[in-house]
Amino acid sequence: MSSIDLHRSESWLTREELDAARERLPILYVDAVPVRVDERGAVTAIGLLLRASDGAMNRELVSGRVLYHERVRDALIRHIEKDLGPMALPQIPASPQPFTVAEYFPTPGVTPFHDPRQHAVSLAFVVPVAGDCQPQQDALDLAWLTPEEAVAPSLLEEMDGGHGVLLRQAMAHLGHPL
Repeated sequence: MSSIDLHRSESWLTREELDAARERLPILYVDAVPVRVDERGAVTAIGLLLRASDGAMNRELVSGRVLYHERVRDALIRHIEKDLGPMALPQIPASPQPFTVAEYFPTPGVTPFHDPRQHAVSLAFVVPVAGDCQPQQDALDLAWLTPEEAVAPSLLEEMDGGHGVLLRQAMAHLGHPL
C-alpha cells in the first residue's frame, strides 16, 4: 500500500481498543483557544464553550484527539469546525507552533491538568477565527469574552481539568496582564 492509498477513518480504533490504549499509552491531543482579533492582530475576544459533563456545567476550550495519520494542523481545523461550526474559518498557519505543551494525567495533582480517562499530551494553540461561530455537537453555548473577562477568577473556576490554567497561559503568551 502506498502512502497515497492510506485511508484514515474517523473511528480508527474501536471503543474497546481506545480504552485499552488509554490504559497503556499517552494519547496526543490538541487544545485550541479560539480568539477574535482586530485589524492590527490584537486579541479582542476569547471564545469559551459551555458543556455539561458529569452533572456539572463547565467552560472549556476546543480540544480533541489527533487521529492516526493526521497532521496537527488538520486536527486543529477538524476540532474547531466540530465545536464552532463549519463557518468558523480558523486562521491556522502552515506550520502552527503551540504556546505550550500540557500533560494530562488520570491521577489528580501530578500536573494542573487532569483527565480521568487517560494520560494525554496536548499541544495548545491560540487560533484566530474569522467566520461565524455557533456551538456544535455537545456544546451548549459559546461565549465571546474580553481578555479581562476571560481571566476573571469566577470564570476560571468554571473551567475543569486544567483548561483555566491553559487559558491563563494563553493570555500570558499573548502579553495580557493576569
